Amino acid sequence: MHIGFLGLGNMGAPMARNLLKAGHRLSVFDPVPAAVAALVEAGAHAVDSAGAVATADVEVIVTMLPAAAQVKAVYLGDDGLLAHARPRVLLIDCSTIDPHSAREVAAAAEAQGNPMLDAPVSGGTGGAAAGTLTFMVGGSDADFARARPLLAAMGKNIVHCGGHGNGQAAKVANNLLLGISMIGVAEAMNLGVALGVDPQVLAGVINTSSGRCWSSDTYNPFPGVMDNVPAARGYSGGFGCDLMLKDLGLASEAARQARQPVILGALAQQLYQTFSAQGHGGLDFSAIINLYRKEPQA
Repeated sequence: MHIGFLGLGNMGAPMARNLLKAGHRLSVFDPVPAAVAALVEAGAHAVDSAGAVATADVEVIVTMLPAAAQVKAVYLGDDGLLAHARPRVLLIDCSTIDPHSAREVAAAAEAQGNPMLDAPVSGGTGGAAAGTLTFMVGGSDADFARARPLLAAMGKNIVHCGGHGNGQAAKVANNLLLGISMIGVAEAMNLGVALGVDPQVLAGVINTSSGRCWSSDTYNPFPGVMDNVPAARGYSGGFGCDLMLKDLGLASEAARQARQPVILGALAQQLYQTFSAQGHGGLDFSAIINLYRKEPQA
């Protein structure tokens, strides 16, 4: 299949590579020339603009962009995808944006005959490289069925969440909980250690008891508890605090539109905002534990 791919950053590049490994032809674009060059070396074909991706003879276009502003510009701009896309070309946006924006862009796409899915991902850069991402997909049943084999080349869990925007809704709800749970684990680990419990012993208790969660048993934020997590390497790599802050902001805005309270989510957003304002926005989000530690380790 000939696929257009826009957005070759930390997530998009390995996703595109997995499509190449699966035997697909790719026409790619990114505003960073080095990112494009790396994919060309892997076998992709470069084009010089977003619109040029759409004018190529592609059957599907995948985008992985930083935020809603970029998604709207790429899809709705005068020289964007919708200005050039042939009818019936399937559009798949894997960016993490708010559900309202996803539905706005999908409505514009489908009005001119281009089916569209929102398909944000979970699994981080490691999952992107390994092809084990979870895709949360919003759109019609038929379009989901059409896209599923393609998404399976990049991910392990492909979940249809309902209509347009529901993939984004599932993603913001999941990351809202993730941000809250990481803060909870940070508080609990620091409390137990301050009371004299060895951190590995405490983590073992939590992970075999009712407090167990992904933030404790897979991504524990306390240094020395787990290998191969950001806490073991000074909180470098992983999912940045500023990215978590962005997602908590999306959840807060979505909650406002839905008139749904997210009280703990708002508090988590303020804690990550504080940590980012202290200059730690580039650290992994598990570094939030250093707000609580008497002797921060990052």
